[in-house]
Amino acid sequence: MIILIAGTTHTGKTVLAQKLLEKYKFPYLSIDHLKMGLIRSNQTAISVTDDEKLTPYLWAIIKEIIKTAIENGQNLIVEGCYIPFDWAKDFSKEYLLHIKYYCLIMSKNYIQKHFSDILANENIVEQRLTSGDWIQGNLIKENENNLQTCKKYGLNYILIDTEYKFDIDL
Repeated sequence: MIILIAGTTHTGKTVLAQKLLEKYKFPYLSIDHLKMGLIRSNQTAISVTDDEKLTPYLWAIIKEIIKTAIENGQNLIVEGCYIPFDWAKDFSKEYLLHIKYYCLIMSKNYIQKHFSDILANENIVEQRLTSGDWIQGNLIKENENNLQTCKKYGLNYILIDTEYKFDIDL
């Protein structure tokens, strides 16, 4: 089983991956770790902030890791911002039988009521160097865009509206 956990920054992708690792004993791959390894080792000249170039670059690698895991009968959780919404086009029907996709989306209501908690919890699993300039309006806009895009592609999403639940039943 391959579990893809997508979503914008600060939606809890890494926390969910860690909880699933603990619950199901599936290893997980943080796309951010792969990104930083490739950038720090000078394997790419793409900048940390160049998401438009990073997504296709990283996805080309990630999709082949996923195929290899499926071919070897291995479970894997892949989490990160760099999973394209049209990800399924890169897999045959046989591969798709082994992949579950979830996009974490926070509602405007949730972000407005819990913005200080969102920022306070950004380092639960990983220590971020900085939270950057993620102001509340940007987070709302990104999540609303992700919700509309998930609906457009018919993708599974978890809407975080009143309570934040870090779990998925497989």
